Amino acid sequence: MKAIVYTEYGPPDVLELKEVEKPTPKDNEMLVKVYATTVLAGVLWARSGKHPDSKFFTLMVRIMFGLRKPKKTILGYELSGEIESVGKDVKLFRKGDQVYGTTTGLRAGAYAEYICLPEEWKQGVVAKKPANMTFEEAAAVPHGALTALFFIRKANIQSGDRVLINGASGGIGQFAVQLAKYFGAEVTGVCSTTKLELVKSLGADKVVDYTKEDYTKNGQTYDVIFDTARVTSYARCKGSLKPNGRYLLSVFGMRELLQMLGTSIMGSKKVICAPAPIKKEDLVYLKELIEAGKLRSVIDKSYPLEQIAEAHRYVEEGHKKGYVVVT
Repeated sequence: MKAIVYTEYGPPDVLELKEVEKPTPKDNEMLVKVYATTVLAGVLWARSGKHPDSKFFTLMVRIMFGLRKPKKTILGYELSGEIESVGKDVKLFRKGDQVYGTTTGLRAGAYAEYICLPEEWKQGVVAKKPANMTFEEAAAVPHGALTALFFIRKANIQSGDRVLINGASGGIGQFAVQLAKYFGAEVTGVCSTTKLELVKSLGADKVVDYTKEDYTKNGQTYDVIFDTARVTSYARCKGSLKPNGRYLLSVFGMRELLQMLGTSIMGSKKVICAPAPIKKEDLVYLKELIEAGKLRSVIDKSYPLEQIAEAHRYVEEGHKKGYVVVT
């Protein structure tokens, strides 16, 4: 089968298209023919062997993926596809089922024509694909939507809450806008000029163009500020939070972890940052919302597998709207 392989850390050009052995599913696994995957920030870190935040987190990346060279040579987390065969112990899926899901950590492997996935496992989740989505649209759901759902629940967003989403056009931000609206919040989305219409189309009640206005200085206050891209700081946003307000961070470093610890001990305003857990029941819940017309994914660009290096370069430029998909 064809797969994208990398044997050293570096720029996008270290990704090479090669022929590798097609995997064989174990008794508890399914062989999935992959139709679409995505380019996530975590994949960029794994490919480069570097974390943008600090030397400490870069060390964590290297400990996980390999100190000198990658332990796992095929990357790719999110995926959608069709089950080609199942092991004898698989009960919930069968040949021909269309599925979507995400792996985590070293499991990876979606940058290939086929992948073997356990029916139930701790390193990711898989569920039947939403019937009203294409494979490309479905592949762009799991990571961003599961992360957004976790934080919105963590903040206990209620009907009538005023919620600001920073990075509202990004992979996590697009789902945060839609889910906050679904839970009844009044949503303000923050993005650049070229993305205003997109964020409006996702259901945002108001949009702020950060190139023209600083939302931390306009006198507005919010019950929740969700920074999906780590482009501000708690210190800057604290004055824009109402008493008992929550500041959410899906991308964070040591500074934010210390702030979370400090605000949990004293003060009414809270910083919340944590890795989002991956749960199958949440992926099924998202499927139901999608099929009910309450949630959709936004795809910026789509690349064939052979052009994955170009896809990585485009994402690294930092201007994508929604997701970049690889077919």
